[in-house]
Amino acid sequence: MTHPTVNPVLLADEITRQLDRLTEHLAQLPPAETTFVIAHILDPDEGVLGGITSLMIAGSRFAQTQAEHGHLPAEVWLALGRAANELNDIGLDLDEHRATLHHISHQPTTTAAKPPAPAPFVVRRHR
Repeated sequence: MTHPTVNPVLLADEITRQLDRLTEHLAQLPPAETTFVIAHILDPDEGVLGGITSLMIAGSRFAQTQAEHGHLPAEVWLALGRAANELNDIGLDLDEHRATLHHISHQPTTTAAKPPAPAPFVVRRHR
């Protein structure tokens, strides 16, 4: 069975709309669900961040070929390559926290008598 031809610009626009919808949903989800979704987004193989990184890698490879043939300035290829590398590094940095987010999202929600203490970097002083 053949797949219908998809207009890549329309596809990119639809993905952007879907990302906007996901962002809106994240703001409204309960905390456990939000941490689960964020952990899924960070999945290097099937998550959004991994998908965007792969897309940037493909763009960089295309730009490299075009730059080698003189159709694009080398700066374009270098910028796309740098973006792909940085996204990959960000994904690696965040991957170590994905398991924690996933674990927290599966914890039973109980009402504690004493609320958890805020992390030191979010404590604010009252004047």
